[in-house]
Amino acid sequence: MRTKTHGMNDDRYNELRRILEERRDEIAGEVKDKIRHVRTEATQASTHRIADASETSESDIQDDMEFALIQMKAETLNKIGSALARLEEGTYGYCYECGDEIAGQRLRALPFAARCKDCEEVRETELNRERVLESRSKAVSLFGAPSS
Repeated sequence: MRTKTHGMNDDRYNELRRILEERRDEIAGEVKDKIRHVRTEATQASTHRIADASETSESDIQDDMEFALIQMKAETLNKIGSALARLEEGTYGYCYECGDEIAGQRLRALPFAARCKDCEEVRETELNRERVLESRSKAVSLFGAPSS
């Protein structure tokens, strides 16, 4: 049984649940289709002639891209599962950072959003700053600290 810790009305709850479940089902179908496609190609490739080195290299790159895509979609499915759990707890649709309600338009576009637009922008700015600082520290350690 779900709780209404933020006083979410039934219409909003039902709409958000529908959005999450539809997205989950859509992505799960895509993952299954992609896995089926990769398996079919692998079976067909093994029954055909032996490929030369360039064909093998292209095939490996394609396989890596397919695997990365499947992995990204699986991560998205995990995020949607977490969002459904938050929905049942009554915390879904509210920002982790400020607690304000996340705009319905944002949730329709990104149903597993955990932050409102403003808090997400702040978070992304901080992450980018950390990446820049990390890359600078790697560059310094790679080339040695400048002498004073």
